[in-house]
Amino acid sequence: MSTKQWTAADIPDQTGRTALVTGANSGLGFESARALAGRGAHVIMTSRSAAKGRQASDAIRAEFPRATLEVRALDLEDLDSVTAFAEDLIADRGRLDLLINNAGVMAPPRSLSPQGHERQFATNHLGHFALTGRLMGLLEAGRDPRVVTVSSLAHRHGQIHFDDLTGARQYSATGFYSQSKLANALFGLELDRRLRAVGSPVRSLLAHPGFSATRLVANGLNLPLRVLSHLVLPFVTQSQEAGALPQLRAAVDPGAQSGHYYGPSGKGERKGDPVVVDTIPEAKDLETAAKLWTLSEELTGVRYRLGADA
Repeated sequence: MSTKQWTAADIPDQTGRTALVTGANSGLGFESARALAGRGAHVIMTSRSAAKGRQASDAIRAEFPRATLEVRALDLEDLDSVTAFAEDLIADRGRLDLLINNAGVMAPPRSLSPQGHERQFATNHLGHFALTGRLMGLLEAGRDPRVVTVSSLAHRHGQIHFDDLTGARQYSATGFYSQSKLANALFGLELDRRLRAVGSPVRSLLAHPGFSATRLVANGLNLPLRVLSHLVLPFVTQSQEAGALPQLRAAVDPGAQSGHYYGPSGKGERKGDPVVVDTIPEAKDLETAAKLWTLSEELTGVRYRLGADA
């Protein structure tokens, strides 16, 4: 592998490719959509708020007047929204080349989704699990198709509370965020195993942004820490643009292999160039991954049809 620093300038020409980025109205999703559109991809930007999505797409077009973008409303917390979104996209398009499962919520007070799931688990994991499964037919028809699921350093502290998934007995906002990010890692690696087992052309990769100065980080703090963060974060974080590079490299680098996990190269993987890193051993546990997969199918009603089974 080359030791040359990988930057957005290394993104190959994306003309003719269609990319879907969830949570593209701000943060890492916006930076990913911006970089892909700037290299010629047709980018489908999802946002819970269509108005915020349009503002983001207008900002990209102001920088890249020839960019081709479309904005679609999607609330990953609500599985009915995921179903409707996927059905509309399938009706409109014959293929999808890239799906970046980027959207997320971080450390809110405990609340439940419309289907009764803990909000972070519903948005960060179940919504993306359902979306990916429903769009798999489009992806398998794509050109160099990839699914990139964005995890976090927080996955290192996660465990799947199979006996208390909603946090009804005991809830920690940061603990359940870590649970959702470990679920992302388990899902991305299990999806890779299942895709390779059937000879699917789709690659499943993971990425994390390190410690990036996004609104999600600030919003995940209480008010005193949020005020302090404005003073401290610039010294310990990297920019949104740099934070998006691991998921962009996973999405477009010709050398990126299915099952790879990209993150920053620096100390503690907090900052640095996007390189292949490693998950915690728990993310590779086959029994936990299979149990989570089966449970996710039951909770979402989505059964994956891969390769010859599609």
